[in-house]
Amino acid sequence: MEKTTWIIDPTHSEMVFKVKHMMISTVTGNFGEFEGKLETTSENFEDAVFEASVKTASISTNNTDRDNHLKSADFFDAETYPEIKFVSTSYESGKLTGDLTIKNVTKSVVFEVEYNGTAVDPYGQTKSGFEAVAKINRKDFGLTWSAVTEAGSVVVSDTVSLLVNLQFIKQ
Repeated sequence: MEKTTWIIDPTHSEMVFKVKHMMISTVTGNFGEFEGKLETTSENFEDAVFEASVKTASISTNNTDRDNHLKSADFFDAETYPEIKFVSTSYESGKLTGDLTIKNVTKSVVFEVEYNGTAVDPYGQTKSGFEAVAKINRKDFGLTWSAVTEAGSVVVSDTVSLLVNLQFIKQ
């Protein structure tokens, strides 16, 4: 079968993260600017190769001060490291393994993936949808800023949940 390329439809996709704040609540954020593609010769995507890049400065948690802190050298250092990248190394049985690069640190990450199906939209475009989740330790990627409250609580958890909902357009 011939190789097919699919590109991310950004208007129907999202890249979200969740992290505990003071270990009592969860802060949700997202990246608003990203692009990516997958290539496959299989209709069920079992041999899919996926790559994506995210604009680090597009981070949003609906709080300007926190967003600016996340863009600073304390966290993502968006000016020095303008992109986060992911390149898959394998996809099988609902598990997408790949290399995630943040701040020039690359680590292998495994996403649990749910394929939601393929359909043709009203404009004749063939689209496929996926939901993927993973957990990473932010400190593994050089995101080491930390603080402790007067009561001894950690301000930001080391564990970050990644939730990626992607719709692809067949090319």
